[in-house]
Amino acid sequence: MATRIRAAVLGTAHAHAGGKIQVLAVSPDFDLVGVCEPDPQLLAAGHQGNIFPFLPWLDKARILADGTIAMVAVEGRVRDNLALARECLEAGKHIHLDKPPGTSLADFASLLDLAASRDLIVQAGYMFRYNTAFELSLQAVREGWLGDISYVHGEINSDIASDTRAQLAIHKGGMIFELACHLIDMLVATLGEPHTVTPFLRHDGEHDDDLADNCTALFEYDRAVAVIHTSAMEVEASKRRCWEVCGTNGTIIIQPLEPPAVRLCLKSPCGGFEAGWQTVEVEHIPRYVRDIAELAACIRGEQQPSYSPEHDLATQRTVLAASDMTT
Repeated sequence: MATRIRAAVLGTAHAHAGGKIQVLAVSPDFDLVGVCEPDPQLLAAGHQGNIFPFLPWLDKARILADGTIAMVAVEGRVRDNLALARECLEAGKHIHLDKPPGTSLADFASLLDLAASRDLIVQAGYMFRYNTAFELSLQAVREGWLGDISYVHGEINSDIASDTRAQLAIHKGGMIFELACHLIDMLVATLGEPHTVTPFLRHDGEHDDDLADNCTALFEYDRAVAVIHTSAMEVEASKRRCWEVCGTNGTIIIQPLEPPAVRLCLKSPCGGFEAGWQTVEVEHIPRYVRDIAELAACIRGEQQPSYSPEHDLATQRTVLAASDMTT
């Protein structure tokens, strides 16, 4: 068995931090040596709440100086993560950088250039890239099962508590920036980068804050259109989250997204599937497990990343455009 890769987590403020720590802690590929929270107030809260009692709390300088730590998962606040990620790359670490990768396209592009110049990997933390249902959807498009694609629709809502709303409201894009970025990532993987993006950022909730909490974005292509909606106010929202891709020979629908359930309709048989509506069974693999496994394989030189820096940049441009954060 291959030697486990020593890793650390830098930052705990990201919504995915807890899940990433849990997966890294039991990964057969990584040896998670500890967690660092560089913000003193968050660090105090972490200690007081005993959030991760099974791991030591480390100093950032120690992580950066330790040449045996090969990978760092950057899980701080979005506004802080690009600076933290740059420090890790400059210290020679591969990184997992949670989504969305900052608010500056130029800074993110510079980060990717730095990684390339040092032969280091930057893996973006979009959670549907290794979801088996989305993989099937991408295969259906890539292999032409659905014919010419004309329409894509995605829905990803939540029910956000008041204290969390305040934290998300600092970004103009609100729920598009925070949550719909996952589906935008899959849209770019499906159809490429759109030529026109029109955001509709609304505040319709009763909370006295500035969160864009009921948002839709329209994405235009030469021969297709896509609509993605996200809200912070839907009860039991996870069961209604969906992804739909429609083409001249068929449609694929994922609903819910997790655990994934897939329906496929074909005008004529394709890809080993019959004509008409049918349910397609796909495996449910918990979030982050395959991301982390692929990152280890890439670090070992066993494979290339499934998603390129060019894709990551196209996704970031599209996320920022949909969030009306391009200036």
